[in-house]
Amino acid sequence: MNTTNMLLAAPEFWVLIMACVILIADLFIREERRGIIHMMAMITLVFAAIITVRGDYLSEGLRSATAFNGSFIRDPMGDVLKLFSFFILGIVYVYAKFYLRQFRMFRTDFYTLTLFALLGVMLLISANSLVTIYLGLELTSLSTYALVAFDRESKRGSEAAMKYFVLGSMASGMLLYGMSMIYGATGSMDLADISVAISNQDGDSMILVFGLVFLVVGLAFKLGVVPFHMWIPDVYEGAPAAVTLFISAIPKMAGFAMAYRLLYTGLGDLHTDWQQMLSILAVLSIVLGNLAAIAQTNIKRMLAYSTISHMGFILMGLLPGTADGFGASMYYVIVYSLMSAGAFGMIILLSARGVEAEQLDDFKGLNQRNGWYAAIMAMIMFSMAGVPVFVGFFAKWLVIKAALDAGLLWLAISAVIFSVVGAFYYLRVIKLMYFDEPLTESPIDAPVDFNAVISLNGLLMLGLGVFSGSLIAVCMSAFGA
Repeated sequence: MNTTNMLLAAPEFWVLIMACVILIADLFIREERRGIIHMMAMITLVFAAIITVRGDYLSEGLRSATAFNGSFIRDPMGDVLKLFSFFILGIVYVYAKFYLRQFRMFRTDFYTLTLFALLGVMLLISANSLVTIYLGLELTSLSTYALVAFDRESKRGSEAAMKYFVLGSMASGMLLYGMSMIYGATGSMDLADISVAISNQDGDSMILVFGLVFLVVGLAFKLGVVPFHMWIPDVYEGAPAAVTLFISAIPKMAGFAMAYRLLYTGLGDLHTDWQQMLSILAVLSIVLGNLAAIAQTNIKRMLAYSTISHMGFILMGLLPGTADGFGASMYYVIVYSLMSAGAFGMIILLSARGVEAEQLDDFKGLNQRNGWYAAIMAMIMFSMAGVPVFVGFFAKWLVIKAALDAGLLWLAISAVIFSVVGAFYYLRVIKLMYFDEPLTESPIDAPVDFNAVISLNGLLMLGLGVFSGSLIAVCMSAFGA
């Protein structure tokens, strides 16, 4: 534990310290003053971002730097993902505060669990060894299991948490078994050493391939792709909307980083093997996710199946194994997290009197009730559908181009076809908002900070599309493209 290690992992140490401080501070703060906890959590994110930006390893001419005997790495890709994790979690906190107060669940547990989950996400993003990957994954998973059961009175939430825990434990076991096989074949836990051992053909190739299969299973569960998607619809529907909002956005960036570290940094020489596996998972996810979403009347379940299809698109960017492909996939996961945060923010906005607005019918006539909120939801839905000008279009275009670069024309064609199919259920929401009569005429009230953030969230869908070059350039440069 020296100064260099401490400085490179300073954002992680800061988040860990503040999570513990908030946990202890709750003992001394009265219930009516719990807004202080919210402010402390927001300050944690702001200073974590400042510490990340001020990392001085880049100023020394290094593309990356490692700490703790090579098990932890700081590089541009990790820093960009962490900064967007802080930004999107800040959005989540603004939405969640309104929801938790409205549903009488404004407890410190939400902030401490999400900060510990964020710490796990950060560890996954900077993991450079199998041990660090597993620690980050388990820290994220254990926190999210508890979050799903956050509403102690909800039987549906408890059932969803149990399903998530059981399936997650199985996936963790498979991942750990795959790691043990990789270690047995290469004699190292360090991803760089594993890569060298494989390139020198020092390991048993059959054991390596079997280990790769188990790793891909664990990775697929983390991302929620077919056929390891069973937990997503039940968890999205059963968890409180504020928790679903968090799960749908932040852990997905960790899943992408985990895929990059494992498949490229560690197992890049097995590219042909994992490309075949990921291409099958990608097409199954895009097809099943879009088809199943059409049949849903519950918008949380619809967005759950939509998530599955979006994760298929993210896998498409990984297939070429090139800097351009990884940059496209990273751009997609950031854009998806913003879109998902906005969609669940709108669900929270329309929830009232202890009842979540989780049915599609709850969006009927939203334009008559409040035209601006309808416009925000329309921008989010257009972006998710991949309509040109909106940011979602450019995200899909980049990953489809990556599939073409990998020579997978059939996958690119399938993605285009089912993007058109998927547009149906997004446009259905817009139709309900603009062409149906509202079920209630009650006004929609929200705090000033909520209104400001949801408006920014919606406008980003258009702004990041019109001025897409800057974010794309940031994502590409993170991989040296």
